Amino acid sequence: MSVDKQPFKPLIAAFCCNWCSYAGADLAGTSRLAYPAEVKIIRVPCSCRVNPLFVLRAFQRGADGVIIAGCHPGDCHYTTGNYYARRRMTLLFSMLDYLGIEKERTKLDWISAAEGVKFATVMNDFSKEIHALGRNTRFGDLRCTTAVAQ
Repeated sequence: MSVDKQPFKPLIAAFCCNWCSYAGADLAGTSRLAYPAEVKIIRVPCSCRVNPLFVLRAFQRGADGVIIAGCHPGDCHYTTGNYYARRRMTLLFSMLDYLGIEKERTKLDWISAAEGVKFATVMNDFSKEIHALGRNTRFGDLRCTTAVAQ
């Protein structure tokens, strides 16, 4: 079967803060709640630790969607980290729009450690949105390819 004939499975990078959303993912798993295997979780200490370059690199490396999940505002383990993340990501999302990447390919959400159901729901819904958008080809010419040095 050729590559073109295979059904599209979106690759989604999920940056999850250690204290809330990663624990929410853990709760979703222990509660046996299903969310797509295409969601690759990247654990970060806090949502404010997600550098906008991480999101650009994820798209460059083939991600079809990127979601940043952190603590609810006011509940951050590092007091104000999620406020910084919200500001930083708002600027990044407008820059992505300028670069021609659909704003629906990125998302910022607040998920607490006790919200395993919400984590699974958010990931399932985001996966459906990305699936409807199709493959992200905007950074296709910038992606690293394996080449033999001559």
